[in-house]
Amino acid sequence: MKLTDVTILAGDEALRVAWDDRATARFHALWLRDNALDAATRGPGNGQRLITLLDIPRQVTVAHASVTPDGDLAVTVAPEMKDLTFPAGWLRSHSYDRDPSAEPGWVAPQIETWDSGLQARVPTAGWPAVAQDRQALAAWLAAVRRLGFAVLTGLPTEPGALCRVAERFGHVRETNYGRWFEVRAEVNPSNLAYTNLGLQAHTDNPYRDPVPTLQLLACLENSVDGGDSVVVDGFRAAERLRSEDRRAFDLLSGYCARFDYSGAAGVRLRARRPMIELAPDGELIAVRFNNRSAAPLTDIPFDHMAGYYAACRRFAEIVEDPAMAVTFKLAPGELFIVDNTRVLHARKAFSGSGRRWLQGCYADKDGLLSTLAAIEEELTLGEVA
Repeated sequence: MKLTDVTILAGDEALRVAWDDRATARFHALWLRDNALDAATRGPGNGQRLITLLDIPRQVTVAHASVTPDGDLAVTVAPEMKDLTFPAGWLRSHSYDRDPSAEPGWVAPQIETWDSGLQARVPTAGWPAVAQDRQALAAWLAAVRRLGFAVLTGLPTEPGALCRVAERFGHVRETNYGRWFEVRAEVNPSNLAYTNLGLQAHTDNPYRDPVPTLQLLACLENSVDGGDSVVVDGFRAAERLRSEDRRAFDLLSGYCARFDYSGAAGVRLRARRPMIELAPDGELIAVRFNNRSAAPLTDIPFDHMAGYYAACRRFAEIVEDPAMAVTFKLAPGELFIVDNTRVLHARKAFSGSGRRWLQGCYADKDGLLSTLAAIEEELTLGEVA
């Protein structure tokens, strides 16, 4: 990718560039100065800024701009008369000159929403390869980034083995449930997950702030009838709600729900967040749905409360629609991971005979995305065998 043209715009406070595929974008002189890539502005080793905005003149203009012989941008900014160079590909990937009219609820380009049609292509990898091969690891992590969940086979059926999976890309997030927790039937359980009852599709721990962004569940034993795992794409459910009932979508994204957990001595967890969370620019960034942990609604105006309940009901109906679900039954040595800010998981009821023993742990998406980005950079540079 190369630049073919650069034009200084009226007032000299911005410029427009054109790439060889005819795409164009505008950049402010102040933005270019603030994001200079030279060693005096950013540390060569870690890329962190060495200056603050207060070190930059309040008024920055373009004194000169041209396309280099390699197709990159060369620009001189005043009043410092500082020479800057920006690779054409870097400018393209950091362009902010976009149409701001995207409809609320849009999703990032690297995300693919799905429904039951994904059943035939559940993303699956083998632990031996993921444990040793960084390309195999990257492919598995990329599936989680794109689809919000993935399955892993060939894991040792020993307590705590799932933590090694989390540590392959990040760190285990320890909670009041421990470093990992058991999922099997108990007498007088502290959580309904520890019964043989079916569980409605839900995201985990919405009563935490911040919520654990990844959950891993590994199977050590499974000889019961039933107990299939179910996953539902909360982002696709939110998209469907928006298309079918825009007012319901606006209510669930515009007001906070409340969540509470007080199921253990000394633990009182509470959080206040929208059921469908949007970024300020309308990007769909999280879904929180967990009826078991729902607290009384107190943040919805009286005049909208009835409508809010109707919106919750419609969203629940969409989540429980079989056309939205992907199902699978974990065998011993298998694990699945979900993006807990997006993908809801459920469990079908199972019989009292036989044994079903799963272990779960939490991790965070920043570690997964960091590891994936690092490997992708290595692959680009040809450093991964």
